[in-house]
Amino acid sequence: QGPVCTNLGLKPGQRLTVKGKIAPNAKSFVMNLGKDATLLGLHFNPRFDAHGDVNTIVCNSKKVEEWGAEHRETVFPFQKGGTAEITFGVNQNDVTVHLPGHQFTFPNRLNLSVFDYFDTQGDFILQSLSWE
Repeated sequence: QGPVCTNLGLKPGQRLTVKGKIAPNAKSFVMNLGKDATLLGLHFNPRFDAHGDVNTIVCNSKKVEEWGAEHRETVFPFQKGGTAEITFGVNQNDVTVHLPGHQFTFPNRLNLSVFDYFDTQGDFILQSLSWE
């Protein structure tokens, strides 16, 4: 587990940009955005080779112990041993995920008005975090 941020206060119209390095032997990594560790508005999980997925980004939401339906993106701009820059744009009804050369939206299923919580896990070394 990497750093955990609380009290971020991200509201619609704001963005969080995450930069870091991907481990050379990476299997997967995770970034969670939500109210706290039990209420995740966005579970962002690029999988190089994990849980039966290869080069797939799996997104989901979590309410206490209950996961929602998985959303899969087949565009996979990440490379083992490379660097990554991911921006999460918070909107009223969804979160826009900006990746190199691709973007997609994930619905705000929990109707969170503020995203206070962020963490990273897995094969990702966080180098910088910025928001505007």
